[in-house]
Amino acid sequence: MDKKTPLHALPASPRDFGFFVDGHWIEPGSRATVVRLSPAHDVPVTCITRCTKDDLDHAVTVAREAFADRRWSGLAGADRAAVLLKAAAGIRGRLDELSLLETLETGKPISQSRGEVEGAAAIYEYAAGAARALHGDTFNNLGDRVLGLVTREPIGVVGLITPWNFPFFILAERVPFILAAGCTIVAKPSEVTSATTLVMAEILANAGLPDGVFNVVTGSGSDIGQAMTEHAGIDMVSFTGSTEVGRRALLASAGNFKKLGLELGGKNPQIVFADADLDDAADGVVFGTCFNAGQCCVGGSRLVVERSIAADFEKLLAEKFSRIRVGDPLDPETQVGAIITSAQNDSILGHIAGGLKGGARLVCGGEAMNGKVGRFIQPTLFADVGRDMAIAREEIFGPVLTILPFDTFEEAVEIANDTIYGLAASIWTKNLDKALQAMRLVQAGRVWINTTISGGPELPIGGFKQSGSGRETGIYGVEEYTEVKSVHITLGKRDHWVS
Repeated sequence: MDKKTPLHALPASPRDFGFFVDGHWIEPGSRATVVRLSPAHDVPVTCITRCTKDDLDHAVTVAREAFADRRWSGLAGADRAAVLLKAAAGIRGRLDELSLLETLETGKPISQSRGEVEGAAAIYEYAAGAARALHGDTFNNLGDRVLGLVTREPIGVVGLITPWNFPFFILAERVPFILAAGCTIVAKPSEVTSATTLVMAEILANAGLPDGVFNVVTGSGSDIGQAMTEHAGIDMVSFTGSTEVGRRALLASAGNFKKLGLELGGKNPQIVFADADLDDAADGVVFGTCFNAGQCCVGGSRLVVERSIAADFEKLLAEKFSRIRVGDPLDPETQVGAIITSAQNDSILGHIAGGLKGGARLVCGGEAMNGKVGRFIQPTLFADVGRDMAIAREEIFGPVLTILPFDTFEEAVEIANDTIYGLAASIWTKNLDKALQAMRLVQAGRVWINTTISGGPELPIGGFKQSGSGRETGIYGVEEYTEVKSVHITLGKRDHWVS
């Protein structure tokens, strides 16, 4: 039975997009364009402009002018909040359109896209409150003649580079907080998933955001993204992506000492103790591995499991893996969709082949799902994995899980921390003391206990070690885009230095 509705049908022709600067759409003109094929269907779905460096320069100039004349930064927090609330309503008003575009470009299930778009609207609502809550400090303890103030001021023009795996949701974890701080933005989405960022520019304009405050240029990361990190007119860059590219961004930003916010790669552990609810833990581990086809920075790709239950837990995982519904992302019942690009598909399969060659035991999966169109990979589970194997150390970014057994609590923590990354971790146990002790010792920016990949915008996100620097969301996410200014005010007549 075909469960797709007309709303979820493939487009007859790709939707053409220009780019968005100074509150207006700009047509591609003579610029090169890129047609995006749906990774699940291999049909054209969108057509995106390849902007030039001159286009980037123009967008930065516009954003600089918008910041300098204080059309946004000079507003009261309540006024910024009102725009963000209207933007949230605008997102909900275009839920079906945004969800479909997200699924067509990313290959993720339509039900997941809808959940992420609805979640994004809620983040804008939270950030609206944060815009009104941002504050400084006063120091009234400096004596009768001195009053000290600490103010937070917007950092300026922010270059925002977002990834392909959660193009709309990660955008929502950045944009409303940058705007709440009073900054202006030049955004560059991934070249393969640009559509929803461009639609968001229109939603913000319709919500009353002043022209020039949010601008979108499209193109490749190696061209436009690199130019953004080097651009002297940009005060801060927020980048989400691989650690390798983040390292290049760090080097490029040194030209004008711009601040960087980096959310980078992860090789995240899921620690399962023998006293956990094993059925709950298995379901959580499978979700943490396979959500978004494993193309998730905070997904749990290393199972660190107590040896006494490892064999039984392996069987439980294999059974659950076999029941995951992989297929057409336009089917509302699909749980795992397509792999984003041919290059990523080949990379995942290459890691799987490397694991087999290295002597790991394949429990289940391990192959591409052959079909007439699209790129799909079976959820894959490896056992008998050495800690030094590439599949246990490198970020695969696909639905692949490795099993690493432990005997003691100390060994579990050691294995969990045996990585250059520190983005996220999950801990499964019924023992509160054990859970809290593990939480305190695991080196990760986000830790979940008896759950995984959950939470809202209230808490900050970010990484330890080579998983990045800075924090997004929560009140921390607004403060990230501010500068701190100390002010000393002397009262009364000055004691002259020159007599």
